[in-house]
Amino acid sequence: MKSIDRNLLYLGLLIPVWLFVGVWLTSLGYPGYSHFDQAMSQLGAVGAPTHPYSAWVNNFPLGVLFMLFALGLARRFSTSRLAMISAALIALHGLASFMTGFFPCDEGCAPPQPSTAQQIHNLAGLVMFLSLTTASALWVFLSKRLLPSPMFGWFSLLCLLLALATVGLMAKAFVDGHGFGLYQRLNYGISVVWAAVLAWSERFVDPTVPSVR
Repeated sequence: MKSIDRNLLYLGLLIPVWLFVGVWLTSLGYPGYSHFDQAMSQLGAVGAPTHPYSAWVNNFPLGVLFMLFALGLARRFSTSRLAMISAALIALHGLASFMTGFFPCDEGCAPPQPSTAQQIHNLAGLVMFLSLTTASALWVFLSKRLLPSPMFGWFSLLCLLLALATVGLMAKAFVDGHGFGLYQRLNYGISVVWAAVLAWSERFVDPTVPSVR
């Protein structure tokens, strides 16, 4: 495999680091911001002190990283249809990340009458969750075919179950009014760590052996 393909894949290793550092740095400009209770989207919400730059620190760079990682994945496993679908889903996730930044949520992110931007933001957020969760579900099966060890398949299954479980906890926390930020971070953190482990797992693949469908 060409070095450029591997470098594209290794960008996946940067995704969780960029997310954690970016959100933390951005939150420093938001007095009283609570990582436990507040959604990450509130950093870029209309009226937030960090609104002018939050998307440029978080949503847009992460979108680029996901799409470049997806390109590397597609180039490496181009002979596998399911792997190509997973790459397309990861690229869609990156595009949706752009959308959540370009269309910020309203002040507080939970208005009684959401604006069009808020509705698009919510839809893009749903696409982000579904695309990356579905991609991880595909690798439950792809791992046995494309990677030298089936362990990543079990890891993908664990991440899938944890992602679904934390979504339920997010919904409950939203109703209760406490803990939403924590569960959202756990939910997205699981997904970005999954992407990074996939990027790392690829280094054990023999580049002289073609991928199978």
